[in-house]
Amino acid sequence: MQKNKDRPYLSVVQMDDPVMILAVKEQLLEPITAAKASNLAKLKPGTVHMDGQWANYLQPWQGIAYNTNVIKTPPASWAEAYDPKYKGRIIIPSLQNTEGLPNLFMASHLATGKPMAEAMLDTESGFKKLISLKPNLLTVYNQMPQAFSLLEQGEAHMIVGALSSFALARRQDGAPIALAAPKEGIFPVPSGIAVVKGGPHQDLAFAYVNELLGAEIQAKIAPPTFALPTNVDVPPPPGMPTGIAVHTIDWGFVADNRNDWVKRWDREMSM
Repeated sequence: MQKNKDRPYLSVVQMDDPVMILAVKEQLLEPITAAKASNLAKLKPGTVHMDGQWANYLQPWQGIAYNTNVIKTPPASWAEAYDPKYKGRIIIPSLQNTEGLPNLFMASHLATGKPMAEAMLDTESGFKKLISLKPNLLTVYNQMPQAFSLLEQGEAHMIVGALSSFALARRQDGAPIALAAPKEGIFPVPSGIAVVKGGPHQDLAFAYVNELLGAEIQAKIAPPTFALPTNVDVPPPPGMPTGIAVHTIDWGFVADNRNDWVKRWDREMSM
């Protein structure tokens, strides 16, 4: 997109929210409005970003994946991963991975008791809490399949911050794992859609976006992707968490600070 800014050939992009932030900074996106995509008005709070620069059409989510042969009761709290009985049995994603961020924010919440919106800003407390998790860590992953292999074999007992789209697909395939939605809440995985500024098919682009934000399409694509819909008229698919907090991440704040966080992670969380 950046290389073809003056002559864009794409009309629509579907990307993770952190990448959308970069596109906004480069002024590559055309804002989505309810006048151009009426279903925008039907989306949950926290799923339309930066005055409509992009929107989320699905919310795969992060919780705690666990081996059901070893753990018979679903983890009720993110704090359970810190229990000494899990020494050497916990896996977490690296902070270099997008899915690694919720563990930092949740650690701050557990350490301080602050509301999540405030805890996300207090990464100093988060890092201090995460360091206390190190005795329990089997490994920190960059590649998700290897982590789930260890979980399925029983070498690991939990993956803290696991993705629903991967964990529940493995469960459906017969792996002895489940995914818990702890009491403190879950984190949505960013699935964004945006219109490219100056793209060749603007009308079709907004029509496509409107369809993906609509109830009919979301009702069809949420169940097989193990995701939560973002349209308020679509109920969560069977088996998805309900009545629990969904903590939206401030991706602008992440973009401004992530490089420093990753450097600190590499210093303090190396195995």
